[in-house]
Amino acid sequence: MEAAPERRVPTGKTRRTTKDPDVAAAQPRAEDKPPTEMDEAPDPQPDDSAQPDDRAHQDDSARLNGEAEPDVEPEPEPFVLVSARPAGKHLLITAAVASMLFVAAGAFAGATLQPYLSDRAAVDTKLDIARTAADAITTLWTYTPDDMASLPDRSSQYLAGEFATEYRRYIDAIVEPNRQAQVTNTTQVMGTAVESLGLSEAMALVYTNSVSTSPVSKNVPSLRYLSYRLTMERHDADWLITGMNAMTKLDLTPQQ
Repeated sequence: MEAAPERRVPTGKTRRTTKDPDVAAAQPRAEDKPPTEMDEAPDPQPDDSAQPDDRAHQDDSARLNGEAEPDVEPEPEPFVLVSARPAGKHLLITAAVASMLFVAAGAFAGATLQPYLSDRAAVDTKLDIARTAADAITTLWTYTPDDMASLPDRSSQYLAGEFATEYRRYIDAIVEPNRQAQVTNTTQVMGTAVESLGLSEAMALVYTNSVSTSPVSKNVPSLRYLSYRLTMERHDADWLITGMNAMTKLDLTPQQ
């Protein structure tokens, strides 16, 4: 009689995964395996020497593509506070001496400039007097038969006081005789000088050549050299003649 077959007991996952202790012990663990050449070889490390070339390549690519490198602003320098030192004694003395020298120089310049300004003003006044005297004498003693009657009016701008009245009276007396004789007189001023100068009065010298012609004398010129001393007074901004005296009279008329 045949033996009955062995009955199999169903096993679950736990039973399938459970191994025979002896078999498990016989299988070596991964930790217990002897190291091999593959296990001993270290993992390859990245080569740092190639990184600068890669960065340079990236920088060149950025320049070619028009990408501008960002500007790096310099760090501001730190402020350093220095305590103020009081001025030394020598510095104060130097400043005081410099101030004294500056004041002294200003005073000296003012004292020197004042006489110069006064002299300059006196020169300008003398020039004004000489110019007025020359214009007045030229106007007073230059006339023709046609304009002699208006001579006092033309000369009045240079005359003042009693002398203006005396001059008009003199011209009125000779107008008609000179008109009949057709006398023409021309006076040329050769030089002027200011003899004295005061605050409101001055004395001026005028040197002239005078030429007179008339048909009565066949138009032979009468040549005279005359010099005058003028008394002048200041009226506002003008110098006017208040007196006139003939100093020199030299007749150079040729004798017929």
